[in-house]
Amino acid sequence: MDVKKSFGEKVKRLRKKRNLTQEQLAEMIDISPRNLSKIEVGECFVKAETLERLLTALNVSTEELFANNHIKTNSELLEDINFYINTAKDDNKMLEKIYKILRDLVEDI
Repeated sequence: MDVKKSFGEKVKRLRKKRNLTQEQLAEMIDISPRNLSKIEVGECFVKAETLERLLTALNVSTEELFANNHIKTNSELLEDINFYINTAKDDNKMLEKIYKILRDLVEDI
Protein backbone atom coordinates (compact mmCIF):
# COMPACT_ATOMS: atom_id res chain seq x y z
CA MET A 1 0.00 0.00 0.00
CA ASP A 2 1.27 3.44 -0.79
CA VAL A 3 2.44 5.56 2.14
CA LYS A 4 0.17 8.55 1.46
CA LYS A 5 -2.89 6.33 1.17
CA SER A 6 -2.05 4.35 4.31
CA PHE A 7 -1.38 7.56 6.24
CA GLY A 8 -4.61 9.12 4.99
CA GLU A 9 -6.68 6.10 6.00
CA LYS A 10 -5.14 6.24 9.47
CA VAL A 11 -5.94 9.95 9.81
CA LYS A 12 -9.52 9.30 8.72
CA ARG A 13 -9.92 6.41 11.19
CA LEU A 14 -8.54 8.48 14.06
CA ARG A 15 -10.73 11.46 13.11
CA LYS A 16 -13.85 9.31 13.10
CA LYS A 17 -12.82 7.60 16.35
CA ARG A 18 -12.80 11.05 17.94
CA ASN A 19 -16.18 11.89 16.40
CA LEU A 20 -14.80 14.79 14.38
CA THR A 21 -16.02 15.88 10.97
CA GLN A 22 -13.53 16.79 8.27
CA GLU A 23 -14.54 20.41 8.73
CA GLN A 24 -13.88 20.31 12.47
CA LEU A 25 -10.47 18.66 12.16
CA ALA A 26 -9.48 20.89 9.25
CA GLU A 27 -10.25 23.96 11.36
CA MET A 28 -8.27 22.54 14.29
CA ILE A 29 -5.17 22.02 12.13
CA ASP A 30 -5.65 25.21 10.10
CA ILE A 31 -6.15 23.74 6.62
CA SER A 32 -9.15 23.66 4.31
CA PRO A 33 -11.58 20.73 4.48
CA ARG A 34 -10.74 20.07 0.83
CA ASN A 35 -7.05 19.64 1.66
CA LEU A 36 -7.90 17.33 4.56
CA SER A 37 -10.03 15.28 2.20
CA LYS A 38 -7.08 14.99 -0.19
CA ILE A 39 -4.87 13.84 2.67
CA GLU A 40 -7.42 11.23 3.78
CA VAL A 41 -7.69 9.69 0.31
CA GLY A 42 -3.93 9.75 -0.25
CA GLU A 43 -3.81 12.42 -2.95
CA CYS A 44 -1.37 14.56 -0.98
CA PHE A 45 0.70 14.51 2.20
CA VAL A 46 0.93 16.91 5.12
CA LYS A 47 3.59 19.56 5.66
CA ALA A 48 5.68 19.32 8.83
CA GLU A 49 3.75 22.15 10.51
CA THR A 50 0.43 20.53 9.68
CA LEU A 51 1.69 17.18 10.96
CA GLU A 52 2.50 18.72 14.34
CA ARG A 53 -0.98 20.26 14.57
CA LEU A 54 -2.53 16.96 13.48
CA LEU A 55 -0.73 15.05 16.24
CA THR A 56 -2.02 17.55 18.79
CA ALA A 57 -5.58 17.65 17.44
CA LEU A 58 -5.89 13.86 17.30
CA ASN A 59 -4.00 13.47 20.60
CA VAL A 60 -1.68 10.78 19.23
CA SER A 61 2.04 10.18 19.17
CA THR A 62 4.07 10.11 15.99
CA GLU A 63 4.57 6.38 16.52
CA GLU A 64 0.84 5.74 16.80
CA LEU A 65 0.02 7.79 13.73
CA PHE A 66 2.62 6.08 11.55
CA ALA A 67 2.22 2.54 12.92
CA ASN A 68 1.14 0.03 10.31
CA ASN A 69 0.26 -2.77 12.71
CA HIS A 70 -3.36 -2.46 11.54
CA ILE A 71 -2.34 -3.93 8.18
CA LYS A 72 -2.45 -7.71 8.33
CA THR A 73 -2.07 -10.51 5.83
CA ASN A 74 -4.95 -12.91 5.13
CA SER A 75 -3.28 -15.64 7.17
CA GLU A 76 -2.81 -13.24 10.11
CA LEU A 77 -6.47 -12.22 9.90
CA LEU A 78 -7.60 -15.86 9.84
CA GLU A 79 -5.33 -16.63 12.78
CA ASP A 80 -6.87 -13.75 14.75
CA ILE A 81 -10.42 -14.83 13.84
CA ASN A 82 -9.67 -18.39 14.95
CA PHE A 83 -8.21 -17.07 18.20
CA TYR A 84 -11.43 -15.20 18.99
CA ILE A 85 -13.56 -18.19 18.08
CA ASN A 86 -11.45 -20.53 20.19
CA THR A 87 -11.52 -18.08 23.09
CA ALA A 88 -15.32 -18.08 22.96
CA LYS A 89 -15.81 -21.79 22.22
CA ASP A 90 -17.29 -22.52 25.66
CA ASP A 91 -19.48 -19.42 25.71
CA ASN A 92 -22.64 -20.08 23.68
CA LYS A 93 -23.84 -16.45 23.81
CA MET A 94 -20.50 -15.18 22.53
CA LEU A 95 -20.42 -17.77 19.74
CA GLU A 96 -23.93 -16.75 18.71
CA LYS A 97 -22.81 -13.10 18.54
CA ILE A 98 -19.79 -14.03 16.42
CA TYR A 99 -22.00 -16.15 14.17
CA LYS A 100 -24.53 -13.34 13.68
CA ILE A 101 -21.82 -10.80 12.88
CA LEU A 102 -20.17 -13.10 10.36
CA ARG A 103 -23.50 -14.09 8.80
CA ASP A 104 -24.51 -10.44 8.42
CA LEU A 105 -21.16 -9.57 6.87
CA VAL A 106 -21.32 -12.40 4.36
CA GLU A 107 -24.92 -11.59 3.44
CA ASP A 108 -23.86 -8.02 2.59
CA ILE A 109 -21.28 -9.24 0.06
